[in-house]
Amino acid sequence: MTTPPARVLGIIGHGTVGAELAAQAVRAGVPLRLLVPDPATAARLTRDYQGADLAADAVQVSSDVSVLTDADIVIEAVPERLDDKVAALREADRVCRPDTVFATTTTSLSVRRTAEASGRADRVAGFHPVPFPGPGRLVELVPSALTGPTVLCELERLAWLLGRTAVRTGDRPGRISAQLLFGFLNGAAAMYGQGHASAEVIDTAMRLGCGMKSGPLETIDRIGVDTLRAALEELASATGNPWLRPAPVLERLAAEGRLGRKSGQGFHTYRSAAADEPDTALQPAEPVAAHRIAVVGSGTMAVGIAEVCARSGFRTTLITRSADKAERARSTAAASLMRASVRGRIPAGVGRAAIALLDTAVGLAAAAEADVVIEAVAEDLDVKREVFRELGRVCRPGALLATSTSSLSVAELAAASGRPADVVGVHFFNPAPVMRLVEIVTTPEAGATALDTAQTLVTALGKEGVRCADRPGFVVNALLFPYLNQAVEMLSSHYADIDTIDTVLRDGCGFPMGPFQLLDVVGLDVSVQIQQVLHQAAPDTCAEPAALLTHLVRTGLTGRKAGAGFRLHDSAAPKSEVKTHAHA
Repeated sequence: MTTPPARVLGIIGHGTVGAELAAQAVRAGVPLRLLVPDPATAARLTRDYQGADLAADAVQVSSDVSVLTDADIVIEAVPERLDDKVAALREADRVCRPDTVFATTTTSLSVRRTAEASGRADRVAGFHPVPFPGPGRLVELVPSALTGPTVLCELERLAWLLGRTAVRTGDRPGRISAQLLFGFLNGAAAMYGQGHASAEVIDTAMRLGCGMKSGPLETIDRIGVDTLRAALEELASATGNPWLRPAPVLERLAAEGRLGRKSGQGFHTYRSAAADEPDTALQPAEPVAAHRIAVVGSGTMAVGIAEVCARSGFRTTLITRSADKAERARSTAAASLMRASVRGRIPAGVGRAAIALLDTAVGLAAAAEADVVIEAVAEDLDVKREVFRELGRVCRPGALLATSTSSLSVAELAAASGRPADVVGVHFFNPAPVMRLVEIVTTPEAGATALDTAQTLVTALGKEGVRCADRPGFVVNALLFPYLNQAVEMLSSHYADIDTIDTVLRDGCGFPMGPFQLLDVVGLDVSVQIQQVLHQAAPDTCAEPAALLTHLVRTGLTGRKAGAGFRLHDSAAPKSEVKTHAHA
């Protein structure tokens, strides 16, 4: 079948979005007409395109609107202000044919209002590239109530020509991507501004802990601090959602001229304004020896941590409350090590040696001679307090006492031990043998020796440790779970379905999983528990667990482990295979 000829594409503006769309059009061989306001910029771009060995008239650049005369589709990509966008569309309307399709790249403004003010409401739709910024595979198409059906077909074909998948969404501030992604980025900016963690720690934690391609503060630097702040102001005004109120640090950085990559400095400092990576690095701690490790607990996390320790060559004792639990835990760890050997993830000799290094014991007295004790019992403050009271009594002086808590106060557990200088948090991520990140949580009373021991141990375990403050959720959970909760609220409002939201965040915004896929993996009950802790700590900015989330937990639909959550899960199928759950 012969491919129909490419339609002529007009783009108004050459900022982050306009430049990326133009680059994709050139790569796809789509004839391009580019309108930029500055004659000098137009002349420079003309020279650049002429030197790119393109076909004659493949790209025309001008500061005169007449360059758009033969365009079949015109996309405005000017700054996020209604007056500017309407003015750009009206100017194009003067010279374009009556059948020309218009599109707006607005993130936070109403497509309907923009379309009505443009003079040809039936020919206008939203065309929001995701992710913003950067080359992406997805675009959100946003019709208004007056948009004609052929307009969406034309824009879907354009998206296909540009190598993007089109997803139709409603005319709501922020669409799917910006409302969830920008809120998530805003939370990261607020965490930095409040001094809870450095930019390097926040970005490293979210890359390694969530599998993101780019840390949130790096992403803000690419978008532009001023651009994000303006979009958040519009979104917060339109929705009234406190999660979207711009963090004060965004205004401060913008006032200082620290706008991100385009200015050479934002949350990070760049070697040049065009540099892809920040010129920063985490500093390792000085080495401190740790030879004997005790892990307290018999659940999934305790067994996983013990496996990691033994695999790394440490004599490891898994301490449980009963002989039966000890035997089951050791069998689970041994089976996991053998599977890893069979699948080639570790050498067979390493697996056998790790099994030989892994002992079990009943009762906390077995921790008396350990150099490091890692508590990994149930996520219950009273239970953990009791463990630390006993550890403080039985462990040798100077031993590191660490908690793997994911959301509770490390300082409270440290106080219960009676020796707070020896206590830090070491938050491993599940599954511990696979996930590279460990959050090393410090308290005001934690000693330098304890922190250095924890840092060195984490490195010896083949993990990357990031130091962060003792605040609810630490870094990863404090940013991740409000975003997941907002996704559930979006679903509850009937704005989009599960698959659409997951697709936009996974394929468009760079998350390795969509929010509902991740919620089912984590466990809806765990998510409710963590969100409750976060809400109690900051009720003015962090919402209560979404009603739909708590409803599913009450009915026993807690995710993959229960066979159903937001989707149905077949226990016999591969973990990546999921089915839509009818009740969600």
